[in-house]
Amino acid sequence: MTSLSATDPERTIEFEFVRATENAALNVIHWLGRGEKESADAAACDAIYGVFDLVDIAGEVVIGEGIKDNAPGIFLGEQLGTWRPGSPRFDIALDPVDGTTNTAYGLPNAISVMAASERGEGEEHAMKNLPTFYATKMAYGPDVVRAIRDGMAPLQLDDPLDLTLGKVAQALGKRVPELVVMTLNRPRHAEFIAQVRKCGAALRLISDGDVTAAVSPSLADSGVDLFYGIGGSPEGILTAAALKALGGEMLLRMWPRDDAERAAVLKEISAEDLARVWTIDELVRGQSAIFCATGISDSPLLPGVRIIGKKAITHSILMRAKSRTVRYIRAVHDLETKTIHLRSVRKEAKI
Repeated sequence: MTSLSATDPERTIEFEFVRATENAALNVIHWLGRGEKESADAAACDAIYGVFDLVDIAGEVVIGEGIKDNAPGIFLGEQLGTWRPGSPRFDIALDPVDGTTNTAYGLPNAISVMAASERGEGEEHAMKNLPTFYATKMAYGPDVVRAIRDGMAPLQLDDPLDLTLGKVAQALGKRVPELVVMTLNRPRHAEFIAQVRKCGAALRLISDGDVTAAVSPSLADSGVDLFYGIGGSPEGILTAAALKALGGEMLLRMWPRDDAERAAVLKEISAEDLARVWTIDELVRGQSAIFCATGISDSPLLPGVRIIGKKAITHSILMRAKSRTVRYIRAVHDLETKTIHLRSVRKEAKI
């Protein structure tokens, strides 16, 4: 009889990924509100490394973190896992702390997040590596996807906002003034924010953490109907993995910050690919996708870590695209006995 791990490695490995984000959140909580985002990032990375130093997978980081600001990070091309012969092979995307600024200032909307996709020996990477730092993203939920499948005209990234909001309202059975649109509060979004207000839809501005924001329209109880914004390209791949499991969709186009970046990117990809609008199945190819996240501070996706006396309570989400299973995991940790394995000390350490 074939073992379960041989037939479906995702089933046996998925909880190691959520253990990694959980440990990262616990290791970061001491830095919440201390104004030191790089220290928080380093603590999260240390915990994630520590988990995978003990796990028999051959994981390659194809979407890394820390590139934009030279912060501590787990970088493109790094290996996670023991890489023992026969270990299942995974492409990995991660952001040890999505919302480092929010973490530094004790604000909501910070999570530790990872995604993975299994790939066979010799197969191409399942996850698309986008060479720009930023990308324009529009994300919407399963009800809008179903409406498009049933004949509604598809949403387009460059459509006028009133047309887009009209389609979303039609799909959700709402009026435009009842819609809630989420975006990052950035100067580059000033025109978009003005358009949302002119159309009469409600606007929810966030300061950081656009993985949570882009996933929100696909969560039934988030109160968010549409996400639009220019945010990190790596976060776009993480979002795509989550939306594959949730049945939502995202339209993404790379966004060079200036002419110098555009010229550099065009040495790596064609002008057609730079101008192309990508969907989630093009960003994360195939059927395999695991997404997990643990809350650091409260967000529409997850509550943050709570310290109550000698206990720490964490909230995590774990999704698999193959089964469309979404698990919410509430864990209570006894801080008098809880330890996590850290790479920095090569052993178990108290939180």
